[in-house]
Amino acid sequence: MKIALAQIKPVLGDVEKNLELHLQLIKQARQREVDILVFPELSLTGYLLRDLVEEVALQPHLSPIFKQLLEASEDLIVILGFVEEKEPGIFFNSAACLGQGQIFHLHRKVYLPTYGMFEEGKFFAPGRVIASFDFPFGRAGLLICYDFLNYGSSYALFSGGADYIFVVSAAPGRGLQEEPGFASQKMWELMGETISFFSSAFVFYCNRVGFEDGKGFAGGSFIYNPHGKLIARAPDLEEHLLIQEINPEELRSARRKRFYRRDNRPEVIWRSLEKIIEHD
Repeated sequence: MKIALAQIKPVLGDVEKNLELHLQLIKQARQREVDILVFPELSLTGYLLRDLVEEVALQPHLSPIFKQLLEASEDLIVILGFVEEKEPGIFFNSAACLGQGQIFHLHRKVYLPTYGMFEEGKFFAPGRVIASFDFPFGRAGLLICYDFLNYGSSYALFSGGADYIFVVSAAPGRGLQEEPGFASQKMWELMGETISFFSSAFVFYCNRVGFEDGKGFAGGSFIYNPHGKLIARAPDLEEHLLIQEINPEELRSARRKRFYRRDNRPEVIWRSLEKIIEHD
């Protein structure tokens, strides 16, 4: 199976230009026999939208933009980020999994960072569900950026049987260090290693690059296999199409060695959380 992570630089607020870029990369991915193509968070719009949110919002089942994307993704899976207007005046930072002329799953970002340079809670409503879903290659989960740093999100996908966890991100580069790369990127990679190992799942993290309003996005997209091993990484700061062959049989071999999935008991966690919530 061949996976591609499109580490792109979206044009802020210009859905048409970003659509053109998506269609070009979908065509390129098809030519290279890619099975799944992943774009970053808010790949159709850019990240620091603020008052542009309403102007770029889409309704997936009605949008001509999505119609073009569905037609283009007839023979491969495409995961992308966009602003969703679920109902009039209510906007979500969303991601969609498309393919075979249909939308397999929509995920609305649950954890909205609203501190420092981040202002998502001012413009977006929070999603309420983190759920695994079926798609042509098995069972998958979809998270958006800060969702991934709340490890309960990945546990929900693990308990839902996800074999593949896709994380779309718009993470800036922060913190210089002696080693190559940003200190903030090490945080994402540590999460990727941990979640892939203990969930016995492939983890795909697609981050964007470029600058918006003086903020630089780090890139450094990566793939971890179900053994917790880093198998591919894109460069920092550069636009890049990272293409990697993966072997789904690694799911079986990882689960034969480690029994976290077999021994998982979500009902115990559920009861424990209910008691915690009751006492708050």
